[in-house]
Amino acid sequence: MGNEARELIAEISRMMKRLSEALERRAEEIQATGGDSELAGKLAKGADAMRDSGNLYLTWARHYVALSEGTSDAADEADEADFGT
Repeated sequence: MGNEARELIAEISRMMKRLSEALERRAEEIQATGGDSELAGKLAKGADAMRDSGNLYLTWARHYVALSEGTSDAADEADEADFGT
């Protein structure tokens, strides 16, 4: 299970990064075209929130995978900065 679960975590991490980046790009597009600045601000904050909450969930996911593998370590230090926090 460990390898499959770790692959899924990596995939989720990549997708969360892409989502956050897409929200940031959309916010920038709205600002650049003179659109609703309030909406652009909400999207930028949403990108930050998705990045932060995504990292939180990924940390817990790694913890449970580590438990399933019989280790108590939640994650390697290299895993801690998944998508740009």
